[in-house]
Amino acid sequence: MAVWDDLVGQDRVASQLTAAARDADALVTAAAAVGGGRPASQDAADASPASAALSTSSASPAPSDSPASSKMTHAWLFTGPPGSGRAAAARAFAAALQCVSPDRALGGAPGCGFCEGCHTTLIGTHADVEVVRTDLLSIGVKETRDLVRRAQLSPAGGRWQVIVLEDADRLTEGAGNVLLKAVEEPAPRTVWLLCAPSLEDVLPTIRSRCRLLTLRTPPVDAVADLLVRRDGIEPGLAASAARATQGHIDRARRLATDERARARRAAVLKLPLRIDDVGGCLKAAQELIDAAAEDAKQVAEETDVKETEELRAALGAAAGTGGRLPRGTAGAMKELQDRQKRRATRTQRDSLDLALTDLAGFYRDVLALQLGSRTALANTDVQDALERIAAGSRPERTLRRIEAVRACREALDRNVAPLLAVEAMTMALRAG
Repeated sequence: MAVWDDLVGQDRVASQLTAAARDADALVTAAAAVGGGRPASQDAADASPASAALSTSSASPAPSDSPASSKMTHAWLFTGPPGSGRAAAARAFAAALQCVSPDRALGGAPGCGFCEGCHTTLIGTHADVEVVRTDLLSIGVKETRDLVRRAQLSPAGGRWQVIVLEDADRLTEGAGNVLLKAVEEPAPRTVWLLCAPSLEDVLPTIRSRCRLLTLRTPPVDAVADLLVRRDGIEPGLAASAARATQGHIDRARRLATDERARARRAAVLKLPLRIDDVGGCLKAAQELIDAAAEDAKQVAEETDVKETEELRAALGAAAGTGGRLPRGTAGAMKELQDRQKRRATRTQRDSLDLALTDLAGFYRDVLALQLGSRTALANTDVQDALERIAAGSRPERTLRRIEAVRACREALDRNVAPLLAVEAMTMALRAG
């Protein structure tokens, strides 16, 4: 199975990345020939002509006879709506860059999916591929400096040093400025793969130095086929989950495999029928907040205890000492506790945002019914409720309700107290 097989509905992007991987393979092969078969890391340190060609390549077109005409470059920016597979595309490209399949010598494209380079990259154990994702609200300066130091190293044994930053939109302004220097003056044989929802989520100075790839929302049928083919999900359930999430791959997989996720979604889709009075609005808002808090609590139960025990053991809180930590280690425990609190905050906000997305999808279906659109409904499992709301209001009221959901999401992004933001939304939904 080629590394591109999981890029659902992204044929154009896969074609571009395949071409770039071919050129990247040619650069490394040329460097090895110049270096007389020496290790890739030694070739990189010697700044071979191939690595020089890579560093001069840019996001702008160039004459076909210049080094910059290569389809490979040192920094890439993957953008696209949530669920489009930005991170999957970046990881697939990283695997293709590390591919060592013998078929390449016979004209085969890098990215076989079976060789050691592809396999270890895809499962996350390749020594020269660093995949960075955060469970916090932002990525700070300290973490980014560590990445930049890593990027200056030569490949330990692979063909490239690859840094995949899955949450480039979460870089703070200071962290973005730290990253800019590394992207502006890349080390030989280092490739940056940044992922963000849109161009506006990345500093202009960074995005101007990256080659842009824009992914689209995958077709619903293609997502359902992926769930059946890769995850072994029953076709009917896969189709229902893909339709409900409108092509969001990760959410569709979770909805198809997690009974709790289906129960939470069902509860959210009942909210429009429960806001007939002020008391109903306030109660519905509180229940949404409580459900998000419960999600955060479940994540904490799964990870916090394990992390705490591992750190205590590493700091020397051995059995038989009453669990007492050695002197001078309280700061490390405090840092872990602060990180866990920030993670709980993000988990709660992500869960709440997911509920709001489902709610916006409900009203989108209501609007489609009111306008007589032929657009396929996402929430066919609650069609009775859709028809009831559609018959009891007009399209302009539905549009105002969709706007209220959007305003709530924006308020949460601005750190408005979640309960206040959701209460304001439910009151606006009632008013219509």
